[in-house]
Amino acid sequence: MSPAIAPDRLSMTFHALSDPTRRAILSRLASGPASVNELAAPFSMSLPAVSKHLKVLERAQLIKRGREAQWRPCELKAEPLKEADAWIEQYRAMWEARFDRLDEYLQELQGKTKKP
Repeated sequence: MSPAIAPDRLSMTFHALSDPTRRAILSRLASGPASVNELAAPFSMSLPAVSKHLKVLERAQLIKRGREAQWRPCELKAEPLKEADAWIEQYRAMWEARFDRLDEYLQELQGKTKKP
């Protein structure tokens, strides 16, 4: 039996981002720290369900949970998002280059089909 392979950080980031509730939580945290109750308010789900989403975000290192007396604020950590953006950027550049070549080709075709 082979040992389980631990998922890499990029895979964990994309997994965490795959759920719209988790993306909404990250959007909220972009404006500053919030408690679990504050994060749960816009959703029609239980606090334990929201906590499960927070655990996924925390495992992906997208949030940090703190403790200030009775308040347990959650805070956005942007580093994994920067890594995901850098990974996506390499493909964005490739597709933009392909679209530019397609645009040039279409303009060339239009020039050939136009009659003076």
